[in-house]
Amino acid sequence: MKKELLRLGTGPVSDALGKKGAMDHGIRPWSAAARFAGPAYTVRVHTADILMVSKALSECPAGSVLVIAGQGECNTALWGGLTTMLAFKKGIAGVVVDGAIRDVADIRKSKLPVFARAVVPNAGGAEYAGDLQVAVVCGGQVIQPGDWVCGDDDGVVVIPLAQLDAVVAKATSIVAAEKRIAKAIREGADLANLLGVDEVLAEKRRQIFVPQLRVR
Repeated sequence: MKKELLRLGTGPVSDALGKKGAMDHGIRPWSAAARFAGPAYTVRVHTADILMVSKALSECPAGSVLVIAGQGECNTALWGGLTTMLAFKKGIAGVVVDGAIRDVADIRKSKLPVFARAVVPNAGGAEYAGDLQVAVVCGGQVIQPGDWVCGDDDGVVVIPLAQLDAVVAKATSIVAAEKRIAKAIREGADLANLLGVDEVLAEKRRQIFVPQLRVR
């Protein structure tokens, strides 16, 4: 499934989800590599606290995506260069932080996909317990442990595990249709004609709103 999602990209996957599933635009890539896919390993941290991040990194399996729910706090870094180094060495597929990171010069050189909301030098404290492998909210999306997460230069999309096969199948059909359209455009076709825009507009114009009259 990982190979299929890497090939498809986030746009078609979001389309297959009914134009849903995307984390908000603030979650963006900071590393040299942006493309990833894998099941989510979730961690919910206390605001501005990194104690659970080290524990999650220790337990996150290879091939999984580490999803850090940091409540969008952008003035304290929850991730940095050393954690990036270790995560890459462990074979983690990617990291998504709903919050800030630091050591971005090192992260930009890494082959580990790292997505976050902001960059800031301040490091978090290590005082409070959090939760591993629980439902979290990251980038505005609810993520259950084991849901699939994929990312690329366009952002991050979350796929509920129960919908994974259907979404991949539909996204594959969408990509095939887009390839046919691209081929037609290269051969001189007009996009509006290919998409039947005139017919759609004609139907929309027939749908004239008629206010209901009340009889008293």
